[in-house]
Amino acid sequence: MLFFQKKILLEGSLRIAYFTESLPPLTDGVARTFTRLAETLNEQKIDFRIISPSLPVDEEPWRGRVIQVPSVTFPLYRYYQVGLPPILSLEKTLNEFKPDLIHVSAPTPISIYGQNYAFRHKIPSVAGYHTHFVDYFPYYGLGWAVQAGWNYMKWFHNRSQSTFAPTPGAVAELESRSFKGVQLWPRGIDRQKFSPLHRDENWRRSQGLGKEPLLLFVGRLVAEKNLSELVQAAQILRQKAYQFKLGFAGEGPYGKVLKEKFPNDLFFGFVKGEELSKIYASSDLFVFPSTTETFGNVVLEAFASGLPVIGAKKGGSADLIHHQIDGLLANPFDGVDFARQVEWVLRYPVRAKNLRERALETAEQYNWPVINGRLISCYETLIHNQPIRKMEFTLSHVHRKRRRKSQILHAHK
Repeated sequence: MLFFQKKILLEGSLRIAYFTESLPPLTDGVARTFTRLAETLNEQKIDFRIISPSLPVDEEPWRGRVIQVPSVTFPLYRYYQVGLPPILSLEKTLNEFKPDLIHVSAPTPISIYGQNYAFRHKIPSVAGYHTHFVDYFPYYGLGWAVQAGWNYMKWFHNRSQSTFAPTPGAVAELESRSFKGVQLWPRGIDRQKFSPLHRDENWRRSQGLGKEPLLLFVGRLVAEKNLSELVQAAQILRQKAYQFKLGFAGEGPYGKVLKEKFPNDLFFGFVKGEELSKIYASSDLFVFPSTTETFGNVVLEAFASGLPVIGAKKGGSADLIHHQIDGLLANPFDGVDFARQVEWVLRYPVRAKNLRERALETAEQYNWPVINGRLISCYETLIHNQPIRKMEFTLSHVHRKRRRKSQILHAHK
């Protein structure tokens, strides 16, 4: 019977339905991850639909595969929209599409609907683990709800057959919290978009930069990125008379605090595309104290741009950065130690050059087509091991043939 199940699956094209709030024009790590996954699916001619409140621009070749749904603003952070499933029309659309597998990405109404659809139609579902949502709670005065938050996350993820986490550290943490079926799905990097070749000395001069190094942060300017530790570290180093400029690429409520603390430093606002590539490559050191990352796409972007990274020894950065090889790791929530690690780079330029060379080598290991190809292989394994739907199809096919044969014999009598 298994032979027939596999044969039927291979005869038709693989069809995947995704549920996510984050797609372009959003630029967060989840949106970038789904963009590269969509590109891989297109290249491999795998049919897919993405259910999302976000709709990419016309230039995206897979825009026509996105089914836009209504949404409401997420109250804690207005950058995000939470999707709401239009149940009747969405059910009809999915029934016509006939997905072989459902992939959900966050414990929101549209993803829960996606899981329920998988239950009803006896197809497998998987969940992506993209964000340490619960780690954000204390920054919004919700520290009392941490355990309840983890319980909810576990309930949501354990409704699917597998959860894909981006780093070995995230996999280990989820397994320690009794999440089931956790597998590794890392992230890749576009090494043409992010490269030392984009360094622009004219741009540096236009920003008033001389020989002093530019220390860059890229990301949302919010408290949960541990920016208070970066503030403390910069103040310590300047008290020691180190000369450098800070650069911030991003927007958010903490930006007001940073501008008050550092009125003579550089604030680029929200940037993307070629401008972002140029800012990375034209900087000298990437500083990223965040402890709440599940992966840290910006760390890879910095590596590929030839920047060593100072990160925190907690969260996704700790899995990406190899201490004193391609960057340095500071104790989490410790601005003094973060300053110590930055000072090590500023004091020893020869060592910093070695870090840059190894950072480029590290970036080479994160290849999107290979990484997403492994994910697709995991999909196929789950579908092959989900016998109910395929068996029902096979048996009904056999019964129809038998019934037809019986009718023919009866007609000849």
